[in-house]
Amino acid sequence: MTYRLTPASPEDLPELIAWEATLFGSDAWSTELMAEEIAHPGRYYLVARAGGVADIVGYAGVATDPRPGGHGDIQTIAVVPEHRGRGLGRHLVRALIERAQDQGVARVFLEVRADNDPAISLYLSEGFAEIDRRAAYYQPDGVDALVMMKELQPQTSGWAVGRE
Repeated sequence: MTYRLTPASPEDLPELIAWEATLFGSDAWSTELMAEEIAHPGRYYLVARAGGVADIVGYAGVATDPRPGGHGDIQTIAVVPEHRGRGLGRHLVRALIERAQDQGVARVFLEVRADNDPAISLYLSEGFAEIDRRAAYYQPDGVDALVMMKELQPQTSGWAVGRE
């Protein structure tokens, strides 16, 4: 299946908010926070649609520090159940990392529920490493968060400059 990724827009908010509540339950972001995130100039959110379908089947976002060597934080990655296991989560992660590299980010961080084995496996396979654990971070469930980080390679233009 092919997926089309596009930047999220305010028009996507009702569907994003509905999926947020369905997919994340007690961990879901509020309507206000989702709206602020989408509108914030330092954030980059994508929505995914399956080929030829108007409905959102996944979404993801990253916050980046614009200073040289700054860092990025993956804020969220979500894939609706019917589209899990098809590579969409990996596609979203890679798109966020590419955006962070384009912004000059040196490393990207994320937090993931310690009981989310599929997500942890995905992040490890994409080069993230566990660097910390936050006890009882996710409330009201009291589930730990794993803090993960990936070092990014600087983007190069492909041009070589030399002197004779």
